[in-house]
Amino acid sequence: MRPAIRILREDWADPAIALPSYETAGAAGADVRANLPEGVRRAGILLAPLARVLVPTGLRVEIPEGFEIQIRPRSGLALKHGLSLANAPGTIDCDYRGPLGVLLINLGAEPFVVAHGERIAQLVVAPVVRADFREVEVLGDTARGAGGFGSTGRT
Repeated sequence: MRPAIRILREDWADPAIALPSYETAGAAGADVRANLPEGVRRAGILLAPLARVLVPTGLRVEIPEGFEIQIRPRSGLALKHGLSLANAPGTIDCDYRGPLGVLLINLGAEPFVVAHGERIAQLVVAPVVRADFREVEVLGDTARGAGGFGSTGRT
Protein backbone atom coordinates (compact mmCIF):
# COMPACT_ATOMS: atom_id res chain seq x y z
CA MET A 1 0.00 0.00 0.00
CA ARG A 2 1.29 3.46 -0.89
CA PRO A 3 1.34 6.02 1.91
CA ALA A 4 -0.83 9.08 1.33
CA ILE A 5 0.91 12.43 1.73
CA ARG A 6 -1.61 15.13 2.57
CA ILE A 7 -0.73 18.54 1.10
CA LEU A 8 -1.92 22.00 2.09
CA ARG A 9 -1.15 25.02 -0.09
CA GLU A 10 -0.10 28.21 1.67
CA ASP A 11 -2.67 31.03 1.33
CA TRP A 12 -0.23 33.09 -0.79
CA ALA A 13 0.84 30.19 -3.05
CA ASP A 14 0.09 30.15 -6.77
CA PRO A 15 -2.47 27.36 -7.29
CA ALA A 16 -1.34 26.99 -10.93
CA ILE A 17 1.95 25.43 -9.75
CA ALA A 18 1.70 21.64 -9.88
CA LEU A 19 1.82 19.54 -6.75
CA PRO A 20 4.80 17.17 -6.39
CA SER A 21 4.60 14.49 -9.06
CA TYR A 22 6.46 11.49 -10.41
CA GLU A 23 7.55 12.29 -13.96
CA THR A 24 8.10 8.68 -15.11
CA ALA A 25 6.60 5.32 -14.18
CA GLY A 26 9.80 4.17 -12.45
CA ALA A 27 10.73 7.44 -10.71
CA ALA A 28 11.64 7.14 -7.02
CA GLY A 29 11.46 10.90 -6.46
CA ALA A 30 8.53 13.23 -7.01
CA ASP A 31 9.56 16.57 -8.48
CA VAL A 32 8.75 19.61 -6.35
CA ARG A 33 8.59 23.12 -7.80
CA ALA A 34 9.47 26.61 -6.67
CA ASN A 35 6.33 28.55 -5.76
CA LEU A 36 7.53 32.08 -5.26
CA PRO A 37 5.74 34.90 -3.44
CA GLU A 38 3.86 37.25 -5.73
CA GLY A 39 6.43 40.05 -5.48
CA VAL A 40 9.29 37.94 -6.89
CA ARG A 41 7.49 35.63 -9.33
CA ARG A 42 8.47 37.57 -12.45
CA ALA A 43 12.14 38.10 -11.59
CA GLY A 44 12.74 34.81 -9.79
CA ILE A 45 15.37 34.37 -7.08
CA LEU A 46 18.98 35.13 -8.03
CA LEU A 47 21.41 32.63 -6.55
CA ALA A 48 25.02 33.80 -6.81
CA PRO A 49 27.93 31.33 -6.89
CA LEU A 50 28.51 29.78 -3.45
CA ALA A 51 25.32 31.39 -2.12
CA ARG A 52 22.43 29.48 -0.64
CA VAL A 53 18.75 30.31 -0.38
CA LEU A 54 15.63 28.73 1.07
CA VAL A 55 13.29 28.44 -1.92
CA PRO A 56 9.60 28.26 -0.99
CA THR A 57 7.30 25.63 -2.45
CA GLY A 58 4.08 27.11 -1.11
CA LEU A 59 3.27 23.75 0.46
CA ARG A 60 2.90 22.12 3.84
CA VAL A 61 2.72 18.34 4.18
CA GLU A 62 1.31 15.74 6.53
CA ILE A 63 3.37 12.56 6.41
CA PRO A 64 2.00 9.34 7.93
CA GLU A 65 3.71 8.12 11.09
CA GLY A 66 6.49 5.67 10.27
CA PHE A 67 7.58 7.62 7.16
CA GLU A 68 9.74 10.61 6.26
CA ILE A 69 10.26 12.62 3.11
CA GLN A 70 13.83 13.03 1.93
CA ILE A 71 14.56 16.12 -0.19
CA ARG A 72 17.21 15.37 -2.79
CA PRO A 73 18.94 17.42 -5.49
CA ARG A 74 17.93 17.16 -9.14
CA SER A 75 20.79 15.68 -11.16
CA GLY A 76 20.22 17.90 -14.20
CA LEU A 77 20.50 21.10 -12.15
CA ALA A 78 23.64 19.73 -10.50
CA LEU A 79 25.31 18.77 -13.79
CA LYS A 80 24.34 21.81 -15.85
CA HIS A 81 24.45 24.56 -13.22
CA GLY A 82 26.19 23.23 -10.10
CA LEU A 83 23.03 23.46 -7.99
CA SER A 84 22.64 21.15 -5.03
CA LEU A 85 21.11 21.13 -1.58
CA ALA A 86 23.09 22.58 1.30
CA ASN A 87 21.80 19.79 3.54
CA ALA A 88 21.47 16.92 1.07
CA PRO A 89 19.48 14.95 1.67
CA GLY A 90 17.11 17.06 3.72
CA THR A 91 14.62 15.30 5.97
CA ILE A 92 11.01 16.18 6.67
CA ASP A 93 9.81 14.36 9.78
CA CYS A 94 6.27 13.06 10.10
CA ASP A 95 5.49 15.50 12.93
CA TYR A 96 6.57 18.65 11.02
CA ARG A 97 3.74 20.86 9.77
CA GLY A 98 5.59 24.02 8.76
CA PRO A 99 6.30 25.39 5.29
CA LEU A 100 8.20 23.12 2.90
CA GLY A 101 11.29 24.94 1.66
CA VAL A 102 14.24 23.71 -0.40
CA LEU A 103 17.69 24.86 0.73
CA LEU A 104 19.48 25.33 -2.61
CA ILE A 105 23.20 26.11 -2.92
CA ASN A 106 24.95 27.24 -6.08
CA LEU A 107 28.25 25.40 -6.38
CA GLY A 108 28.62 26.55 -9.98
CA ALA A 109 30.70 29.38 -11.40
CA GLU A 110 27.74 31.41 -12.74
CA PRO A 111 24.73 33.02 -11.07
CA PHE A 112 21.49 31.06 -11.42
CA VAL A 113 17.94 32.40 -11.39
CA VAL A 114 15.38 30.11 -9.76
CA ALA A 115 12.21 30.64 -11.80
CA HIS A 116 8.66 30.49 -10.49
CA GLY A 117 7.30 26.98 -11.18
CA GLU A 118 10.73 25.46 -11.86
CA ARG A 119 11.40 21.90 -10.68
CA ILE A 120 14.01 22.39 -7.95
CA ALA A 121 14.29 19.11 -6.02
CA GLN A 122 12.94 15.60 -5.62
CA LEU A 123 10.89 14.25 -2.73
CA VAL A 124 11.47 10.62 -1.78
CA VAL A 125 9.05 9.06 0.69
CA ALA A 126 10.83 6.49 2.85
CA PRO A 127 10.01 4.30 5.84
CA VAL A 128 11.65 5.19 9.12
CA VAL A 129 13.14 2.63 11.49
CA ARG A 130 13.75 3.96 14.98
CA ALA A 131 16.54 2.37 17.00
CA ASP A 132 17.33 2.01 20.67
CA PHE A 133 20.72 3.47 21.53
CA ARG A 134 22.49 1.63 24.36
CA GLU A 135 25.85 2.31 25.94
CA VAL A 136 27.99 -0.82 26.37
CA GLU A 137 31.44 -1.65 27.76
CA VAL A 138 32.72 -3.38 24.59
CA LEU A 139 31.65 -3.85 20.95
CA GLY A 140 31.66 -7.16 19.08
CA ASP A 141 34.59 -8.01 16.80
CA THR A 142 34.41 -8.08 12.98
CA ALA A 143 36.93 -8.88 10.26
CA ARG A 144 37.06 -5.20 9.29
CA GLY A 145 37.34 -3.84 12.80
CA ALA A 146 38.10 -0.10 12.88
CA GLY A 147 39.76 -0.08 9.44
CA GLY A 148 38.42 1.69 6.40
CA PHE A 149 37.30 5.13 7.59
CA GLY A 150 38.36 7.55 4.89
CA SER A 151 39.63 4.75 2.66
CA THR A 152 39.24 5.33 -1.08
CA GLY A 153 41.70 2.68 -2.21
CA ARG A 154 44.07 5.48 -3.22
CA THR A 155 47.13 6.68 -1.37
